[in-house]
Amino acid sequence: MNTDKIIPTETGIESRVQELLSRMTLREKAAQTCMCRGVEYATKPSAQHGCSVDADTDFDYNRLIEEFGDAGIGFVHDVYSMPAALNKLQKHFVEHSRLGIPVIFTGEALHGIAGLRGTVFPSPINWGATFDPPLIRQIGEGIAAETRALGIHEILAPNLDVARDPRWGRTEETFGEDTYLSSRMAAALVSGEQRGDVSRSDAVVTEPKHYCAHGLPERGLNCSTARAGKREVESCYLPVFEAAVREGGAYNVMASYNSIDGDPMMASAHYLQTVLKDRIGLKGYVRADWNGVKRIRYDHRLVSTDKAAIEMAVLNGLDVDGCCDYTPTFWIDTLLELVEEGRLPVERLDDMCARVLRVKFALGLFDNPYTDEEAHHRIVHCEAHQALSYRAAKESVTLLKNDGILPLGDDVTSIALIGPSSNNQQIGGYSSNPQFPIPSVYKELQKALGERVTIRQYDGCAITEGEKQAEIVEGQPHLYSEGVDPIDASISEAVRIASECAVIVAVCGDNHRTSGEGHDRCTLTMYGRQRELIQRLAELNKPLVLVLEGGRPLDLSCEDAVCNAVMMTWFGGEKGARAIVDALLGVFSPAGRLPISFPRSIGQIPCYYSMLPGANNGYMDGDHSPLYAFGHGLSYTTFAYSDLQIEKLGGYDVVVRCRVENVGAADSDEVVQLYVEDVDSTVVTPVMLLKGFARIHLRAGESKTVTFALQDHSFRLMNRNYEWVVEPGNFRIMVGAGSQDIRLEGILTLE
Repeated sequence: MNTDKIIPTETGIESRVQELLSRMTLREKAAQTCMCRGVEYATKPSAQHGCSVDADTDFDYNRLIEEFGDAGIGFVHDVYSMPAALNKLQKHFVEHSRLGIPVIFTGEALHGIAGLRGTVFPSPINWGATFDPPLIRQIGEGIAAETRALGIHEILAPNLDVARDPRWGRTEETFGEDTYLSSRMAAALVSGEQRGDVSRSDAVVTEPKHYCAHGLPERGLNCSTARAGKREVESCYLPVFEAAVREGGAYNVMASYNSIDGDPMMASAHYLQTVLKDRIGLKGYVRADWNGVKRIRYDHRLVSTDKAAIEMAVLNGLDVDGCCDYTPTFWIDTLLELVEEGRLPVERLDDMCARVLRVKFALGLFDNPYTDEEAHHRIVHCEAHQALSYRAAKESVTLLKNDGILPLGDDVTSIALIGPSSNNQQIGGYSSNPQFPIPSVYKELQKALGERVTIRQYDGCAITEGEKQAEIVEGQPHLYSEGVDPIDASISEAVRIASECAVIVAVCGDNHRTSGEGHDRCTLTMYGRQRELIQRLAELNKPLVLVLEGGRPLDLSCEDAVCNAVMMTWFGGEKGARAIVDALLGVFSPAGRLPISFPRSIGQIPCYYSMLPGANNGYMDGDHSPLYAFGHGLSYTTFAYSDLQIEKLGGYDVVVRCRVENVGAADSDEVVQLYVEDVDSTVVTPVMLLKGFARIHLRAGESKTVTFALQDHSFRLMNRNYEWVVEPGNFRIMVGAGSQDIRLEGILTLE
């Protein structure tokens, strides 16, 4: 039993950390840097979710004492349940560790807390498409409130990678291809999740990942090296993490699996210590991604033993094991051996431990280690969070093409609803396994139209074939997925049904087996026979609308040519189908914008809008421009831009104003985008970079003045000496509705 409890004091967190550290043994310090999987000790693991436990579970306390003794442990992961279950486990560690140090319960919450109960918000790629940081902050607040109400203190999110290769399966987890957009979303989301005070009962500690250049994997394969130089890393990838830490207040980061220019991130003194801790000022710890330390030996091939891999990692800035690399006993014993052999300074182990304790004190766990066991009833999956999920799905709907067929009018008498996702809603990877129904487009369309319109639904083909199965991704057993249920797969029958209807709406795209972690692709056409399905439907010469659910850009060159309208809805979460139907019927005007460019073919990759100039103008066998560029998106109305004003306030402070008027007949949002080109730079810079955006709502006939504030970071570059400077000269200011839809331009001269 505990005989030496920590007594709460009014002193600051740092003094409490140092006081506790002075009383700890080496084993207790090492144990704080380690994590275990709670489900492995549960007497009632959940049958519905591989990382959850039943609400009335107990735990194998004898095994816990055998493995951890009275030293305790830093973290418990994979124990999603009700707070009463987690309180039992917390009580054990508080009462059976010598110093009564509580554990941090850790969970996945990429777009809602994992497990069985949380609200399923749209995927992060949807959030990027909204161009609405205040909305994303509210989503962060909702995720945090549900997570903490269920007893979990820390989330392994958000994913702040800048996605530069759409073949990469994890594109759906990101905010897209742009640094500025991603940084604004990162600051907003982390601010919402941490709420400025992580001791609050509705706040969590965040752990942005995958630090710091993981979204441009060579060949598009997850974990592949990033062949990026210092200027590119500093300009394109680090700013997003810096915004999360400095503006959002993120305590921790997760180091990526990959290497940057040969420097493995799990053991990079430059990126982990010099940049992240010394320069950016990370308060908490750096955690390894799952099995990440092992990769130093088995994938990067830098050492010949696991012990040497651990040594290399912790000496160069890694603080916490990522779980699944090694058993907790091996990790702890190895750290102690390294200290005893003089290979790991005690001061370094103290720093690792102190970073963990600092976060535990900030969370308030020493003063209140237990979770209210009743609050979750009114917080988790509440009506307010469901409404927020719908709003995010609605704002992310992006209309890529429309020849006037949308919105569907009252004169439509029959609709053929075709496609593998027309009656099977896709919610995206890293989702919970909700025990509540997720409506499909078919169900929502029936609900909206009732008996007045004939709706005939048929799948036509599958996205992927296969029975239900478990999957292990990068050694993560909690990332299992299930195969889709059998569907009606006959293209000929789909065409027959469509031939008897006035309008065809095809719902196609990705599922959790064609997009997500471990699902990288070497082609970008719609998976399976979906392209064939669309081509056969197009031969009917009937109005054809293609609705896409998915997590990455696709090659839609053929579909764009034969469809009357194309709508990208990404993975819209539990309310995604309702948002799709409301957009089709004109309940609202779509106003999402592409956070990532769509190539015409896979041969164009990479094709992000901010590539450096210098290439030839095109291919001998194809156009070099994207099919749909970053920032693109249509609506059911038309906007006119006018009256560009550029005002210098002094120094590098500049105000840009323009007038935007809704000259069409429908009320709608518009996303006004501001881009900057450094005309007179001494190093090669992109021809345009997003430096401001504003999502506004205008009624038909209404106009507004939109104002952007630019500062030194809007104009700076890393010069030939690798110094951040604003160089004197001309800057082109461009305002418009997309990166390839610039409406207004002006020149700004800075001295």
